[in-house]
Amino acid sequence: MRGQVAVILGSSFSSGFATALALTEETITTPEGPVTLHRTGSGRASYCLFRHGLPHRLLPNHIAWRANAWALKQAGVGALLVTSSVGVLDASVPLYEPLLVSDLLMMENRLPDGSQCTVFQKPDAKQAHLVLDEGIVSVALGAQVRQFAKDIAHPIAAEVVFGYAPGPRTKTRAENAAWARLGAQVNSMTLGPELVLANELGIPCAGLVVGHKYSLAKPSLKTGDEVGESLLKARSALEAIVRAFIERAEVVTAGNSLFHFRSGA
Repeated sequence: MRGQVAVILGSSFSSGFATALALTEETITTPEGPVTLHRTGSGRASYCLFRHGLPHRLLPNHIAWRANAWALKQAGVGALLVTSSVGVLDASVPLYEPLLVSDLLMMENRLPDGSQCTVFQKPDAKQAHLVLDEGIVSVALGAQVRQFAKDIAHPIAAEVVFGYAPGPRTKTRAENAAWARLGAQVNSMTLGPELVLANELGIPCAGLVVGHKYSLAKPSLKTGDEVGESLLKARSALEAIVRAFIERAEVVTAGNSLFHFRSGA
């Protein structure tokens, strides 16, 4: 079982966070191209992956989703925390408080470019079906995150069903209403593909999100300044838990499996 841990960070995290953690760049060569991971300055190998680049420059449709997943695999990651700032569809879910992802609603298993969200792009001996025996998120890893949050007085406010809607545009009101009817409590343009691809590569995951706006029940943000301010508030709710995960998280056994179909077996 691999001993490294990693976090995937989104729009609310900037170069200031990298500086505070004394992160150093490490380039990983993958079957999908090179990826830059940021390694912590602590004794054990912990990694941060800034999905939009550092500084922020990539829209969701520019992200090298498969390459990122392979980089984490090749770095030996055995516990992954995926974070995101999200729009909230359920009025009972609070803003600016940490939320643990309990499940994923991803109606079409596709990346923003329209291709299937899988590392198995061509027929070969390694191809397989991801079988979600446990679910898309690891129960054991989620329990660790919940305990870390409690220990540092930033308790998890709720568990939520995450709806993945690929970007780069935001959703219409009708689309958000449809997501809510389907059971999604929060949604964003990221996180979903990362959970799927990591699970295909045998990396247990937990999802940690924070709402920075209400997308249905209350007025949405209107100006760039409002969006920026809301993302900063969202980051403050996540940052302490992310630090605790980097410092304290332990790898867990993958709860899902891959089914390799063999003709005549």
